[in-house]
Amino acid sequence: MVKVRLQGPHAGDSETVWASPADGNLYRLENSPFFAYGVSLGDLVEAKPDEDQLLEYVRCVRKSGNRTLRIIFQNFRSGDEPAQAILEHLAKLGCSYEGMLPRLVSITVPTSVRLEGVTDFLTEQAGIQWEYADPTYEQITDRTRGLKV
Repeated sequence: MVKVRLQGPHAGDSETVWASPADGNLYRLENSPFFAYGVSLGDLVEAKPDEDQLLEYVRCVRKSGNRTLRIIFQNFRSGDEPAQAILEHLAKLGCSYEGMLPRLVSITVPTSVRLEGVTDFLTEQAGIQWEYADPTYEQITDRTRGLKV
């Protein structure tokens, strides 16, 4: 396993995710991003070493079909009972998740799970904020207008 650096939406924002070498400069993402947009667990990405020999994300070569959503628990921590109930329900829907810090969770929605079912559930929950990360909100709204993304 290697680390690949992904850039966040703001200058200077970056994170590293685990990836497994595939072929040449191609790597398969082995965990879900917490800050970057447009990539998900299992995506095949191109990455090249920077001047410090850290692998730097170049582009997504092939999507895995997984989608990424993120939750920020506002009124409780991920280990608290209300958060655990939300996470358990997401797992029952067929999603997986991983946490970062006590309040931030990245959710992987596999192709077998209806994205709208997950987002409808999250919208009904009190004490959280959630967002689309892959696809992004802009991509989702473009789809609803019938535009090709």
